[in-house]
Amino acid sequence: MTDQDTPAALWPTLDDLWTRLESARTHTGTEGLLLRLLKLSEEVGEVAEAVIGTTGQNPRKGVTHTWEDVQGELCDVAITALVALRTLTPDAQEVFTRHLARVAARR
Repeated sequence: MTDQDTPAALWPTLDDLWTRLESARTHTGTEGLLLRLLKLSEEVGEVAEAVIGTTGQNPRKGVTHTWEDVQGELCDVAITALVALRTLTPDAQEVFTRHLARVAARR
């Protein structure tokens, strides 16, 4: 995978987002890291909520979401995961690119 395979603004935008989130953080150290990682679970829950809402599986609520909502929630999961990765390492882009290449090479 090359840099041409990734939208040019992805990593600078993620780094800007990470910087903004870091400047507003009220919990630091291990606690702050764990809270950032838990945010990922929250976002995955929002995907589940959107799928349930799209399919009308909650009879009390009916259809409350669209598949476009699910797409947006999945994007939030990806963004949150990459921000969490950036929190763990300043080399997030390199770590992700190497890992993606290993996954893509699996047969």
